Amino acid sequence: MLITGASQVLTLRGRGARRGKALSNLGIIKDGALLVRDGLIAAVGPRAKIEALPQAKSAEKVDLGGRVVLPGFVDSHTHLIHAASRAEEYELKIAGASYEEIARKGGGILNSVNKLRAATSEELEERALAALEQFAAYGTTTIEAKSGYGLNVESELKILFLHSKLQAKQPIEIISTFLGAHVVPEEFRARGAERYIAVVIEPLLREVGKSKLAEFCDVFCDRGAFTLEQTRQILEEGKRQGLTPRVHAEQLTRTGAAQLAVRLSAASCDHLEQINSSDLAALAKSDTAATLLPGCDFHLGLKQYAPARKLIEAGAIVVLATDYNPGTSPTVSMPMILSLACTQLRMTPAEAITAATINAAYSLGREKQLGSLEVDKLADLAVFEVADYREIPYYFGINTCWMTMKRGVVVHAANKTTA
Repeated sequence: MLITGASQVLTLRGRGARRGKALSNLGIIKDGALLVRDGLIAAVGPRAKIEALPQAKSAEKVDLGGRVVLPGFVDSHTHLIHAASRAEEYELKIAGASYEEIARKGGGILNSVNKLRAATSEELEERALAALEQFAAYGTTTIEAKSGYGLNVESELKILFLHSKLQAKQPIEIISTFLGAHVVPEEFRARGAERYIAVVIEPLLREVGKSKLAEFCDVFCDRGAFTLEQTRQILEEGKRQGLTPRVHAEQLTRTGAAQLAVRLSAASCDHLEQINSSDLAALAKSDTAATLLPGCDFHLGLKQYAPARKLIEAGAIVVLATDYNPGTSPTVSMPMILSLACTQLRMTPAEAITAATINAAYSLGREKQLGSLEVDKLADLAVFEVADYREIPYYFGINTCWMTMKRGVVVHAANKTTA
């Protein structure tokens, strides 16, 4: 397939994750084109050069008509499987109730746990498939998906098995994370967190590791969830079971989880609204990605966002993700996350795009296959109905995604005749 006529091709070419000033280097080719063969990028460059290649002469041609093409978004933090919205809590938040106040009244994560346990696998699958279609419609081609709304052996394994089942039914790549340590479930509150942690470690983590149901192990380390020492215990056991650590860190309070993530060589620590200068320094010196989730702060109406500028200037690996979930960030729109990153985190459009593509791929261990448009990488790309990449976050709340391609196959087309 010859994909040609792009006003800009954002290649993001280069090796590894981007830090500091390198976040702004999008590797733009004006009036560019790509050649795709067998789901991989076979060539990328100026239109005249690519169209002159012998293979291009007989290729199926897609003319982008002056639109912008970039790597498909890699959404590295989502809670894909859940049973229903928590719209009833939305009004409580607007009226001034805090996240923790809602949780103490049986809302929050435990609300989603009760709804998921009551739902059938078929109901959960139907809801997730609809969400995955929407991810593709906004230009996302790969997602990380966490468990964490089951919080017992049966329901946690049900979520992880659904990830595998969904992967076989639709094209968006799903990378699975075990988040059994999301909060302590209601039935363990009187008996104490340690009794539940024993369940997380045995049989859950052992079964997840043995069955290869997930690549990562995550823990919500915060007030009202798990302590720093409990988080360390769970993540170290996860590592023994072959699962790479990820951490929900420094969201509502500072716990020290970001520096624990660095010490454990975690793939990422996520949220980071409450980090301090020592956390910044530790992340800057590490290979652990700092994943920022501005959609959560926006939806909760919080005034304090993660300090993206300080992280970038310190040299940390900054990533953006949606945190798609039913309670605190019910969005699948990475373009909206880019808009929030620009206006609230003061990131430039170029920095935001890098954080949502190659750096996000790095945080999932996929930077050699995804996140940039280079020869021999997967032909995962998104085309936007704009003439300049800066217009993608500029038009906030408007979906300008014209076409999404996964492994060389069109999975979303605004103009159906394109597919």
